[in-house]
Amino acid sequence: MQPQPIIIDCDPGIDDAIALLLAFASPAKLDLLGITTVAGNVPLALTTRNACLMRELASSHSVPVYAGCAAPLVRAPVDAGHFHGASGLGNLPVSQPDQPASPGHAARWIVDTLRQRPSNTVTLVVMGPMTNIAQAIALDADAVQRAQCIVAMGGARCEGGNITASAEFNIFADPHAARRVFQCGCPIVMLGLDATHQVRANPAHVAALRAVGTRAANTVASLLEFTLQLPANDHRDGGVPLHDPCTIAWLLDPAAFTDLPCHIDVETESPLTIGHTAVEFRVSADKPTNARWVVSANGARVFELLVQSLRHLP
Repeated sequence: MQPQPIIIDCDPGIDDAIALLLAFASPAKLDLLGITTVAGNVPLALTTRNACLMRELASSHSVPVYAGCAAPLVRAPVDAGHFHGASGLGNLPVSQPDQPASPGHAARWIVDTLRQRPSNTVTLVVMGPMTNIAQAIALDADAVQRAQCIVAMGGARCEGGNITASAEFNIFADPHAARRVFQCGCPIVMLGLDATHQVRANPAHVAALRAVGTRAANTVASLLEFTLQLPANDHRDGGVPLHDPCTIAWLLDPAAFTDLPCHIDVETESPLTIGHTAVEFRVSADKPTNARWVVSANGARVFELLVQSLRHLP
C-alpha cells in the first residue's frame, strides 16, 4: 500500500512538535508533502521556526515548510504561551534552524498542491487554528474540496473547554475560520477534547521515552516533563493530554478510535461562549452531517504507537 499523502497545518507548540515527529517517523504510511504554519500557541515567527527545528531534528530536510496567517480572520490574536512556554517548545534550548521556511504563503501553497495532485488523494491534517485552511477556501474553495478529508484537532463537547469554560483553544483562537471550514463541504474528522483527554502521558510514559534513547524520543520526553510540571496544567494527576498527536495516530491506527457522524457549528458572537463547538448527534435535529466526531480513544495504544515510531528517528 502506498503511503497516504498529507499536508500538516500546525502551530508548534509542544503537542504539535510531538505530532510532527510522529509523522516524520512514519514514512511507510504517511507521505508528508509539506508543513504549513499559523499563529496560535505562539506567534507565527515562532511556530514557523519550531516547525523547521522539528524537521531538522528528524533529518527530513526535503519536506518544505510554508508560513501562513499571522492573525485570525476577525478576532484579536490570542496565544497559549503560558502553557507551551515563551518559545513554544517548553524549556528546550532553541536556535535558528539551518534551513528556513520556503518563500510563499501557506494558503496559496495548499491550494496549488491540491490542484496539482489527483482529487481525493491528499489529507489535510490541521493541528492549530483553522485560519490557513479558511484562507485557502477563500482563495479556491473547489481546490480544498479536492482533499480526501480534513483531520483536525479542535473543539469539545462533553469536556467543555481548555481555554475557557466552553471552548477549546484551536477553535477559540479563530472561530470564524473554523465555521468556514465546517461549511466547506469537505469530509472532516474532528478529534476534540472528548478524545484527546483520553490520551494522557504521565511520568511512566516519560521514562519509557527516555529508554528509547534517541534524540527525538528524548526531546518528546523533555517536552512532556515541562508540561507535567506546569502550574497551568489542570490534569497533572492524570497526565498531560497528547492533543495534536491524536490526529497522526488516527491516520496510522484508526482502529484505536471510535467516531460518530454529526453536525458541527461554531459560536462566533457570544463573549461568554465564543469558540464553542455545537456538536449535534440527534437525527431529530434534522441538520446535515458535516463531520465525524471522535468519541473515544485507546490511550495506551496511541502512546505505544508513539514510542515505537520514535525509534525510527535519530
